Amino acid sequence: MPDLSTLPHETVDFAHRMFDAARNGNSELLLAAVDAGLPVNILNEKGNSLLMLASYAGHLDLTKKLLGKGGDPNLLNDLGQSMIAGAVFKAHDDVVRALAEKGANPRLGKPTAIETAHMFGRTELMPVLGATDADIGPDVPSPIPRSDSA
Repeated sequence: MPDLSTLPHETVDFAHRMFDAARNGNSELLLAAVDAGLPVNILNEKGNSLLMLASYAGHLDLTKKLLGKGGDPNLLNDLGQSMIAGAVFKAHDDVVRALAEKGANPRLGKPTAIETAHMFGRTELMPVLGATDADIGPDVPSPIPRSDSA
C-alpha cells in the first residue's frame, strides 16, 4: 500500500469521498467511479473495503451491485472482522443473505458471523449461515437476552 503522504491531496480526497459514498449508499457516484476504474476491492486506512462499508451500513442494493462488480465478500479488515459478521451484528438480515449467496464465509474473522449470530440470539440466521453445533465452541459467550421492551 502506498504511503498516503506520497499521494496527491486530490487523490486522497477522492478516495475519502468514495468510502463516504459506500457508507452513505450513494450508488450512483460510487458505481460510476468503479466503472471508470476505481478498484472495487480498494481498502481504506482501517482495511475496510467499499463492500464492507456498504454492507455494514445496510445498503442492500449497493451491496448487491458491488458484489456483481467483483467485490470480495471474504475480505477481513485490519481488526480481523468480516463483513458478514458485521451485517449480522447490525441486524441487516437481507445483506447477510446477499453476502452468503455470493460466497461469504461465515466462519472467517473473530468473532465469526455464526458466533455473532449465536451471541446475539439471532437463531433465524443460523440456517442462512450454514451453522452446525461444532461452530459454537465453549469460548463463545452465551446469547445476550433480548429485550422486547425498547
